[in-house]
Amino acid sequence: MPRGVLFLHNNFPGQFRDLAETLAARGAPCVAVGQNHAPGIPGVRLVRYSLARGSTPGILPEAVRAEADLIRAKGAFEAARALKAEGWDPAVIVGHPGWGEMTYMAQVFPHARQVAFAEFYYHGRGYDVDFDVEFLPFDEVAALRVEAKNAVMALAYAQADAIVAPTEFQAAALPVAFRERARVIHEGVDVEAIRPGPARPFVLDDGRVIAPGTPVVTYVNNHMEPLRGLHIVARALPRLLAEVPEAQVLLIGKQTGQAYGGNAPGGGTWQETCFAGVDYDPARVHFLGKVEHARMLAALRLGAAHVYYTYPFVLSWSLAEAMASGCYVIGSDTAPLHDAITDGVDGRLLPFFDVDALSDAMIAACRDPAATAPMRAAARATAVAKFSRAKGREAWLALLRELGAEIPSA
Repeated sequence: MPRGVLFLHNNFPGQFRDLAETLAARGAPCVAVGQNHAPGIPGVRLVRYSLARGSTPGILPEAVRAEADLIRAKGAFEAARALKAEGWDPAVIVGHPGWGEMTYMAQVFPHARQVAFAEFYYHGRGYDVDFDVEFLPFDEVAALRVEAKNAVMALAYAQADAIVAPTEFQAAALPVAFRERARVIHEGVDVEAIRPGPARPFVLDDGRVIAPGTPVVTYVNNHMEPLRGLHIVARALPRLLAEVPEAQVLLIGKQTGQAYGGNAPGGGTWQETCFAGVDYDPARVHFLGKVEHARMLAALRLGAAHVYYTYPFVLSWSLAEAMASGCYVIGSDTAPLHDAITDGVDGRLLPFFDVDALSDAMIAACRDPAATAPMRAAARATAVAKFSRAKGREAWLALLRELGAEIPSA
């Protein structure tokens, strides 16, 4: 009789960490399939697969991603077939379809119900691709390739019994044919552990210390790229630094050439590109790189303002964590933020390309941090209401039970 849950994620656990850990802790049978680089988690068996080959030389450019996804699909198929030979027969399959692994699962486990995660359905127009053409001018050929990235993913959505999107924006990005099966369940952040707290002295890499009470602006951008507004932030800093001489800026994120929005021009990093020609004081603008989670939270608690800008793309966990920390968030007035912030209530939403508006908001926050106290409290309340990991977990468990998975109570 089918029982338990099979997870499929190229980089397992990915977004399924909390759900998989919860199932394992409750004794529910679960196993995962991922590519050979997937880290896995204790308590959940992970079957890794390797790619049989690379892409075909001379293949149609628009088909490169689809072929790669189907190659991964075949690897996941073989791994699942080996599990079936051992006697595995899951009641529910939970997977991220973005790399193709879900494609052939119905051939191995025809009676299993399937839940497909909707992280982002790509669009050649109207979302991230043609939003900001300064560094990546709109190209119809590139738009075709973007649309083609959906080819194999759409097969998984077509077969899915349910589709889970973290936000309304991500659900709305799905084609109309899939939306009626979409449910909005944010995987959440730990709002019990991540909460407002007293600021502590913050030690910089060079040994200098930023004392609590210093006007600090924080910014988190995983790949330090324009897709999260790095160029806009860079251009807004000179006025902040000039008009608030004691202000300090903490920027957190990896300084690499690769990013969600594509590679930086000329083989350098996006940080170099975005800050080129910007006159700023390096003694007051601190690029911290990738930091431990606790250090990021310590930076957030220190800040007079936290800046979060994004193209129409996936909402970052860092925003939910900043709101849970009780930060005053200055965000971009772009569609993903509308699922998190109401302008003037639990943060600010400003026109993405208006550099002066961002400068004004940061300056005002640094000069009078007490004035933002109501929005800080409201941000915390919104995070608890919308981004609670415990609430997301219960919604996921309810869905799995609805689809036939037997999950013991806590």
